Amino acid sequence: RSRRRRKKNKKNNMASHSGCQHYVRSCLLKAPCCGKLYVCRLCHDAEENHQMDRFKVREVQCSECQTVQQAQQTCQQCHVLFGEYYCDICHLFDKDKKQYHCQPCGICRIGPRESYFHCEKCNLCLAQDLHGNHKCVENVSRQNCPVCMEDIHTSRIGACVLPCGHLLHKVYRCPLCMHSARNMEDEWDQMDIEITESPMPTEYQGATVKIICNDCQAHCMVPFHVLGLKCSSCGSYNTAQEGGLIQQLQQWPEQDADTDSEAETNMEPELQDQTESSTPH
Repeated sequence: RSRRRRKKNKKNNMASHSGCQHYVRSCLLKAPCCGKLYVCRLCHDAEENHQMDRFKVREVQCSECQTVQQAQQTCQQCHVLFGEYYCDICHLFDKDKKQYHCQPCGICRIGPRESYFHCEKCNLCLAQDLHGNHKCVENVSRQNCPVCMEDIHTSRIGACVLPCGHLLHKVYRCPLCMHSARNMEDEWDQMDIEITESPMPTEYQGATVKIICNDCQAHCMVPFHVLGLKCSSCGSYNTAQEGGLIQQLQQWPEQDADTDSEAETNMEPELQDQTESSTPH
């Protein structure tokens, strides 16, 4: 019986699967701005016309016994665990995801801590495999994502570190410098196949255009195709067309001339018929 009671008490003290769509926790935050109770700051911000400052939270309410108390990890009344993880700086309660608080970032990150390092120049936590292997951009995360315009530094959505050093939530090329976001060789090979299997109409098969490559910055003259314009320098299809069609097959003037001669030939019998019919018998 004593073992059963211990297991039961231990189970009751664990964080229950309550909370919200953002976090698993057994308490409500008392917003320091308006005094209202919300499961988390994100739920608060979605309902109110102002934002909750997570760092100013001082009180929470237990979801089990409804006791309002100082922010802490365990309820002082019923001893339920508010969250497997708790940060007394960010006042973050959640299930264990190997989180850690990064002092330079000023917020909690999902770890484990040993898998990340804080780049002083980028002012951001990055994966260890990027240590000495990335292009630093000063305070790169202290701006909104250029694609979705949402904050990157405090976002719960992971950001992609592009070869150019910029950060984006999810995209194939950087909208700031237009460089490819990752190795696109497989996509370019597939594009080669699609273009080979989709020849242009005869009148466009000799057309060429000037392009600039967004990846290697080369200026090239390449064959025109509606599916894509391949850089002749690096093989990338991440290119931009400069101007219109430069060259076409010379059949157009010949076809026009043939058409004109046929029209003249067709006109002659009509004139002859009219002349003959106008002659009195």
